[in-house]
Amino acid sequence: MRALSEYNTNLKLKGFNAFQIEDDENEVRIYSRKDFYKICLTTGKSKIHYAERSFEAEGTILFFGNPHIPYSWETLSSTYIGYTCLFSEDFLDPNNRSDSLQKSPLFQLGGTPILDITPEQREFLNSIFKKMIEEQASDYAHKDDLIRNYINLILHEALKLQPSENYDQSKNAAVRLTSVFMELLERQFPIESPDRPLQLRSAKDYAQNLAVHVNHLNRSIKDVTGKPTTYHISDRIIGEAKAILQHTNWNISEVAFALGFEYPTYFNNFFKKHTGASPSAFRKV
Repeated sequence: MRALSEYNTNLKLKGFNAFQIEDDENEVRIYSRKDFYKICLTTGKSKIHYAERSFEAEGTILFFGNPHIPYSWETLSSTYIGYTCLFSEDFLDPNNRSDSLQKSPLFQLGGTPILDITPEQREFLNSIFKKMIEEQASDYAHKDDLIRNYINLILHEALKLQPSENYDQSKNAAVRLTSVFMELLERQFPIESPDRPLQLRSAKDYAQNLAVHVNHLNRSIKDVTGKPTTYHISDRIIGEAKAILQHTNWNISEVAFALGFEYPTYFNNFFKKHTGASPSAFRKV
């Protein structure tokens, strides 16, 4: 299993990277999806699927991506230019003094993560992204503090703007919600360290994260897949448990904690119920 440190070595600074879109072809795919927020300033025609909504974008937009919320991006024009910065919450606030970024109207699920940008605003924001790219390559001792100021400047400028209203609800809400749930479920894995345990363990946890009522989530998933939400969660946890047991030397208590179980006995009972064998017996096979 890939360690978290392997992802961080690919960053210009620990927890941060900025680059032009043209340089983005292979680089972004290596980042741990659970760790990095994303701000994109792009010009071109695209369609962005974010949670249960789809946005048509043409011209220049500013996009805010939350690693805890699934989204996908379709580029529709032949030319597409702009800038991207990726950063972790720990990078932006190393002392953990502020509220979580997930509570920001720019990143939360109930908000609108896409802002229409005028040519004048584009020029100003372009200059900020260029400064970040230049600074991350500099030898200035306090460049991380300076880059944090640039990120916060973009966030404050964005809060002044009106969100895009050019979106449409998915024609089949149950199918779209199920797709978002499955993507979000997959984003919780792999578990890379016992020190970073699984955060979303129940249907209620996922419903809260997706800003829907748990009954609505359960009904949608059952209608689309024929199986309850808890089945999909348990099945994915069992799959991860098997991988950890086979490919790491973590003790059973570490595996249990990493997968969100309060006590090893709870994990033992859960694993045996779904596989017919105890974790220790499975590891010896």
